[in-house]
Amino acid sequence: MTPALFFMSRYSLLTPASVVLLTLLSRTSLAQASKASSDPSRSAQHALDTAKSGRCKEALPLLKKAIPQTTDKDLKHGAGLAGVRCAMVNNQFDAAEDFLRMLNREFPHDPEVLYVSVHTYSDLATRASQELATAAPNSAQAHELNAESLEMQEKWDQAAKEYQVVLQQNPRLPGIHFRLGRLLLSKPNPPPDAAEQAKKQFREELEIDPSNAGAEYVLGELSRQAQQWDDAIQHFSRAAKLDPGFGDAFLGWGLTLVSEKKFSEAVEPLESAVKLEAANPTAHYNLATAYTRSGHKQEGEKEFAIHREMVQKNRAAGEEPQAQPPATPQ
Repeated sequence: MTPALFFMSRYSLLTPASVVLLTLLSRTSLAQASKASSDPSRSAQHALDTAKSGRCKEALPLLKKAIPQTTDKDLKHGAGLAGVRCAMVNNQFDAAEDFLRMLNREFPHDPEVLYVSVHTYSDLATRASQELATAAPNSAQAHELNAESLEMQEKWDQAAKEYQVVLQQNPRLPGIHFRLGRLLLSKPNPPPDAAEQAKKQFREELEIDPSNAGAEYVLGELSRQAQQWDDAIQHFSRAAKLDPGFGDAFLGWGLTLVSEKKFSEAVEPLESAVKLEAANPTAHYNLATAYTRSGHKQEGEKEFAIHREMVQKNRAAGEEPQAQPPATPQ
């Protein structure tokens, strides 16, 4: 019997009402199946379960597809974390970063997301450094990376040697003279001429990269400490102009002007410092001094009040108050 004849034979005994009922039941079943397969939460849960079972290679495309569609926050959170883990296991680093970006966007300040972010980016950095050491062990970049690692370990002399190797390979590479200058100032028990040696490095850095706001700032701070006010003002102001978000540069600029008793001139950079570093008591204290000594006593009192409140809060929290420069005599 052919399939067509079998079908006709089987259903020839059904009444018209039965046929209608079967048709309705069939349509309902298909609709339910379609709904189940298109349910974003079910898809995400299936993807998450697949990842949890250890089938990461199979789970990754499912997670990528399901996460953007689901609105269930808990499910999206779990699926995102599973996606990061599976992507790293399968060396799909771009995918891992995509999952991390989603997690940090959807769950800002979430402790678990931040923890996973720290470890994932650390792993990515480690893998990249290993690849650099394998692919180009004698490159300037490999020596620079090694120098940075030694610097973090406070192995100052070894780090300096590595930076010197970098300069031998590329004497005009930006940033290296700055780091050598920073090393000289970071070493414990520096030689008497450490400041002068560091200044030389920072000046050489600026010859290579005139836009290095950090070099200008440190030169300004060294000049301020030596009470070379004019030089300090020049360097701090340049640093602030190069980087308008550099709060310490504006603060150093204002501090120097206060030391020079140029209170009116100090107001503008100190106002910028307070905007950029609103939680810095030193900025508020010196702005208050500049306001008061330039005839704006009401504004000065407000800033002094803010400074006192900040100091009291710091003491209550067990923090040491920041040292404040003495107010300049009237």
